[in-house]
Amino acid sequence: MKTAILLALASLLGAAHLRSQSADAPVDFDKARQLFEKRQGGATLTAEENAFLEKARAAHDAQAQKKGGSGDLPPQGQDGIDWEKAQKLHQRDNAGETLTGDEKGYLAKAREAFAKRNGGQAPSSSSNSSPGAGTDGIDWQKAQDLFRREQGGEKLSEADQKYLDHAKEVRSRGGNRGGGGGRPANQRKAPDSLKPLTDMTAEEAYEGEDGGLYGKGSNTPPEPLKKSADAALSQIKPLDAEGKPSDSGKIVLVSISMSNATQEFSFFKGIADKDSRKSDKLTIVDCAQGGQTMVAWAQPEGRPWSEAMNRLKIAEVSPQQVQVAWVKLANAGPSGSKTEHLATLEADTIKVLHLLKERFPNLRIAYLGSRIYAGYASTGLNPEPYAYEGAFAVRHLIQQQMNGDESLALSKSPLLLWGPYLWADGEKGRKFDDLKYTKDDFGGDGTHPSNSGREKVAKQLLEFFATNPLAKGWFAK
Repeated sequence: MKTAILLALASLLGAAHLRSQSADAPVDFDKARQLFEKRQGGATLTAEENAFLEKARAAHDAQAQKKGGSGDLPPQGQDGIDWEKAQKLHQRDNAGETLTGDEKGYLAKAREAFAKRNGGQAPSSSSNSSPGAGTDGIDWQKAQDLFRREQGGEKLSEADQKYLDHAKEVRSRGGNRGGGGGRPANQRKAPDSLKPLTDMTAEEAYEGEDGGLYGKGSNTPPEPLKKSADAALSQIKPLDAEGKPSDSGKIVLVSISMSNATQEFSFFKGIADKDSRKSDKLTIVDCAQGGQTMVAWAQPEGRPWSEAMNRLKIAEVSPQQVQVAWVKLANAGPSGSKTEHLATLEADTIKVLHLLKERFPNLRIAYLGSRIYAGYASTGLNPEPYAYEGAFAVRHLIQQQMNGDESLALSKSPLLLWGPYLWADGEKGRKFDDLKYTKDDFGGDGTHPSNSGREKVAKQLLEFFATNPLAKGWFAK
């Protein structure tokens, strides 16, 4: 069975990372897995990456033949499952396509058959591979499903919440993480110190780039951008459901991104809706969703878009009334050099901005943001220095638009501005203000914010929108 099928179902079952397993096949299967997931997410691989993936496939097939197929996927048709069909269903599901009831049932049957064949564990190519589903008494697929429901705002039953809390506890102790824990070998370690972008001067540099949100040590937009912002702000006004100006209309602010963003933005919405400064014409809708990073939003028919539209409907507003967005730039499991991972993040974000403009024709401004501190991270989800470096992607995109990049023309993209800069150097904080992050501001993985962490970000968002000259015009009364 081809490595692609192994990788797809391994991901589906929450398997541990694949690793190179013998001296005669020196292939980094962890890298192969990441390349496969990258392609599954809709990204285009380079010729070199495609060649590496083909090499990994050949190496895996050779190992499987040498070992008699032990631990591999069942042959075609065994256990009553057509594994080629199962793979295609998984690919469609992973791309956000809605499966029929029969297709979902078939995929669930394939998953069950595979787990049963492997003793409740995810696939492996050697007996000493990391454990998969079922280790520590946790069904990690179930835990992941419960976590997604929780992140979506659903109130779990007492039994489900208890199960999820136990899984989180096991994970925080370093147990099976449903997809592999720890940091992959191809992720760089952070330097001994990182300086907040807002504290860096024009003379200081990080990997060849100077300080300041907008470059040259400046944290305020240059005059040409201010003028563009004023023009965009003048167009933001209450609109009716059809997008026409109306005194009884609405201005809608949405969030776009992944789990951290929905945790932070939902907290922000809670305090902003009670804040006396907020305009009665403004409706805030949290469209960010757990697990939906830039690569997921970059898919035209991706899963997050239908959910976003559903949330607008629940809030009783229309896509035509959305005029402002907060977009937090992030992709899961970044690796490689700063240049390499930012190129991917920026390309995905440009696709998202195009889709935002298509879905929300009256969208005027997208306030961009990067991740919070990740110095306490215990997994490879988005550790330092990758979390820190995401801010440069924000700056690059803003500068590209200012310099006339056709892909970011206002006919294709909203105007890009910095939202609040959320990174601070842990307990050292930053000079820009008194923002600091302690371990208590994070959950067990050191990446997702705890309640106190969410509150800190929410307050940053509130003060920015309520007081910044390039935001308060539509936010405040």
